[in-house]
Amino acid sequence: MPSILLAVDGSENAMRAVKDFIAKRDWYQQPVELHLLNVQLPIASGLVKSFISKRQLDSYYRDEGLAALAQARSILDDAGVTYRHHIGVGELAKTILDYAHDKASGIIVIGTHGRGAVTGALLGSVATRVLHQSDIPVLLVS
Repeated sequence: MPSILLAVDGSENAMRAVKDFIAKRDWYQQPVELHLLNVQLPIASGLVKSFISKRQLDSYYRDEGLAALAQARSILDDAGVTYRHHIGVGELAKTILDYAHDKASGIIVIGTHGRGAVTGALLGSVATRVLHQSDIPVLLVS
């Protein structure tokens, strides 16, 4: 079964990417395995790690990731789309690409701009890095 990685950050463009996937799912001639991914930037380094336990950090990443995935999951659930959700931690583009390879994804779907969008920019920095570093086809949705 073909695998698709849909990276979301909770932004409007990410929700458009989710809706675009739903609208175009009939394009696929067979069922696909959809992987919904949110990536959290690591927040702890150096001395911070001596004051915050790994369990507290993991809980924080999980809570923030689930919050960022909530609207996308709701849209997919309402449309009856089966998916698996994942929360990664790390540098955004690299983690997206690592998940895409790990899940043997045939395509990465991502919004052109995320939460850190710069007004007037053609592509956001994460979308640009994913597009330029990926050996897997990337579908950009704006």
